[in-house]
Amino acid sequence: MDETWHPALWRRLVGEFVGSLMLAAVVVGSGIAAQTLSPHATGLELLENALATVAGLYVLILLIGRVSGAHFNPVVSLADAVSGGLRWTDVAPYVCVQILGCSCGAVLANLMFSRAAVSISTHHRASMAHLLSEVVATAGLVLVIFALSRSGRGNLCAAAVATYIGAAYFFTSSTSFANPAITIGRMFSSSFAGIAPESAPGFIVAQLVGGAVGLGVAMVLYPTASRQLHELEA
Repeated sequence: MDETWHPALWRRLVGEFVGSLMLAAVVVGSGIAAQTLSPHATGLELLENALATVAGLYVLILLIGRVSGAHFNPVVSLADAVSGGLRWTDVAPYVCVQILGCSCGAVLANLMFSRAAVSISTHHRASMAHLLSEVVATAGLVLVIFALSRSGRGNLCAAAVATYIGAAYFFTSSTSFANPAITIGRMFSSSFAGIAPESAPGFIVAQLVGGAVGLGVAMVLYPTASRQLHELEA
């Protein structure tokens, strides 16, 4: 099998781990930096965090997209399996390395800023508005990915996904986590970007619901897939 388009599972898992680790490091690290550079200026902190996330996510999708699909997100992996792109036997390994990568990335970010390796967040977020925001944010993310991939425009995914996430930082009250793995990782940082463990389960359920909604809409709009997600030129 040509590994240019169908890399071995172990290689894809390495890609997902590295990408998830770096994504969490970008999100949490920029959150810590924003909190340090702009204390008590929440809007500016959010802008700094969002800009770093947009740039980092764009680069990571370009870097790893042709290896693993650059999911970095259990919801995306599940949606890809439902739509026939990812083998169901590969879903659990993908999800495990995504969660591990995001957790390690949060620890790495803490250490880069001379903080304790693990500092459990106390930032409570699970209001009804936040949970609704996570449904909307995740539905939009999945819709962007699969509408483009199913219509043969996967080469636009890196820019479109990064841009959407940047916008969702501001049009959702939850600041668009939209990813169970990053939600778990962000529990390990008491920074501006963190989330209290008590809030995480509600966020994850909302993200799964949003993923189902987003995939459903994408499949209605584009019932015939032009190219599978894991084959995209990200």
